[in-house]
Amino acid sequence: MSLHVLGAPLAGLVGAVPTADGGGFQSPTPAEFYQPLIGDGPFAITRAAVVILLSVALIGYVLVRTTRRSAIVPSRGQWMTESVYGLVRNGVARDIIGSHDFMRFVPMLFSMFMLILVNNLFGVIPPVQFPTMSRIGFPIALTLIVYVVYHYLGIKKNGLGGYFKSMVPPGLPAWIVPMIFVLEVITFFITRPLTLALRLFGNMFAGHMLLLLFITGGEYLLFHSGVLAYIPVGIISYVMAFVMTIFEILVEFLQAYIFVLLTALYIAGSLADEH
Repeated sequence: MSLHVLGAPLAGLVGAVPTADGGGFQSPTPAEFYQPLIGDGPFAITRAAVVILLSVALIGYVLVRTTRRSAIVPSRGQWMTESVYGLVRNGVARDIIGSHDFMRFVPMLFSMFMLILVNNLFGVIPPVQFPTMSRIGFPIALTLIVYVVYHYLGIKKNGLGGYFKSMVPPGLPAWIVPMIFVLEVITFFITRPLTLALRLFGNMFAGHMLLLLFITGGEYLLFHSGVLAYIPVGIISYVMAFVMTIFEILVEFLQAYIFVLLTALYIAGSLADEH
């Protein structure tokens, strides 16, 4: 795999490894994550947009295909779908939100988990090899949904004044209440959404950048450097790319799980009598 295979030209010359012809290795840059297919600027149709539409179509097809003929003895596809659904329904929604309220949030949590997981895995699956969540706009869009939901639930349950009042634990000394209130407002309105979006984006961006670096670096050292002494280093680079790919798959699953886990925690906090 090379950056050309990924659909973007090599860019960003850095501390180059010298070659016989005076050239050097060009490392991947953040520009590799902006790949316009049609047009340019804010209204361009980018590779990320196409990939996320592809993921929605793929998820819809798989879910319909594996569940339209449900049976008591499930097929392999039905078993896999039910296992993922059970993880979100029982392991996240019911355990965190509680058995009384959890069911109405399962569709949202399951949809988010599937969307994030599939788009994360696209980062290591040929021929896509592009993690959509490495584009900050997509984590922000998902976070905005979570942001609106948990604030809406808290205000609906306690009223606007009661919602802000509930941010401060009861029984605190009066002198410390203003400080705690300011910290809680910052947490609820700024820290939570900021960390929720940046955690997903940062992990996908950094992981894919490392894979690009090891793969393109190994390709360069093996095939383009013209220096025999660099060949062992190129092989090591490819081995590291393989190891990092395995590790990245684990990270991609964990990031999808953490996102819905925190979403469930925020919803549970908004529904709790005291939080």
